[in-house]
Amino acid sequence: MSEKRDFYLVLSVTRESSDDEIKKAYRQAALKHHPDRNPGDKGAEEKFKEASEAYAVLSDSEKRATYDRFGHAGLNGAQSFDGMGDILSHFQDMFSDFFGGSGAGGGRRKRGPDRGQDVRVEASISLKDALLGGKHEILVSGAAPCDTCLGSGAEPGTKTETCNQCHGTGQVTAQRGFIMFSSPCARCRGTGQYLPSPCKTCRGAGAVERQRKVLVAIPGGIDSGQRLRVPRQGMPGPAGLPAGDLYVDIEVESDERFERQGADLGTRASISFAEAALGSKVEIKMPDDTLVSAEVQPGTQPNAVIVVRGQGMPRLDRHGRGDLHVAVNVRVPTKLSKNAKKLLRELENELGDAASPET
Repeated sequence: MSEKRDFYLVLSVTRESSDDEIKKAYRQAALKHHPDRNPGDKGAEEKFKEASEAYAVLSDSEKRATYDRFGHAGLNGAQSFDGMGDILSHFQDMFSDFFGGSGAGGGRRKRGPDRGQDVRVEASISLKDALLGGKHEILVSGAAPCDTCLGSGAEPGTKTETCNQCHGTGQVTAQRGFIMFSSPCARCRGTGQYLPSPCKTCRGAGAVERQRKVLVAIPGGIDSGQRLRVPRQGMPGPAGLPAGDLYVDIEVESDERFERQGADLGTRASISFAEAALGSKVEIKMPDDTLVSAEVQPGTQPNAVIVVRGQGMPRLDRHGRGDLHVAVNVRVPTKLSKNAKKLLRELENELGDAASPET
């Protein structure tokens, strides 16, 4: 083309367009006019070159500012390409991040894993354990650090070396058409390090399969469905890197004497007719074997619920405890002696209407 067009017109953008809008416009134009998509089309090749030159200027803040003030004359040949190969290289560099690869000029290094995988296990505990909390041993089946190489994967007395296939980057690249693709290096598995003498015990894995016990701190008041995180007790990391985390999903076993609702506990207690009528105290044996006294008021009716404040489960936020709810069952004797029957009739006559529920 004898006279250069305005770079903003070339990319179909305006002077107010953002950097992202300019990059998107160039991507569309470059893909449309790329020589691989238009073999033998000189017009498409010129448009591809024109779009690449426009983007090289407008994507650079200093060059763009100069161009906005002085136009093409202000660049004074600062932007030029040495043939189609130089243009394709520039195009490839711009697309490298978009496609996750690294350009010929060297893109960002893609790192391998920086620690081991996390592990999730389930643990069942009693209501007593949930009430008291404390440290408990959890059995974990899976990989554990190798005792021979201490998790490094290298035979004792040797060490890892920089992988000569990926030169320590952990990535290898391959070109498909005009785009460079990257993938983890097969020799070092993306770590950038290679084991010339793998540990004979773990065969270079740095870990062996076995069961191990992990001491887990269980807070008092924990409930079913809640999860605990134990740092660095998951899968060992490759080549001596830190282990992942262990996640313990808690299941609190049901208790035949208590029902739980959040931080509150519910239970039942039986009292005699005399205790219900005259009032008394009933002792409740808690899941941790301690005794809690519940006050039975005179005239307590069957199925009444006595609430003992602050005697339920501990709250996880450490703001006190829930309540204990005691449902009262009044025992009615099934066998009575003659004397007992006589006394009950006398009591009924004595009470009269007072024994009847209020209407």
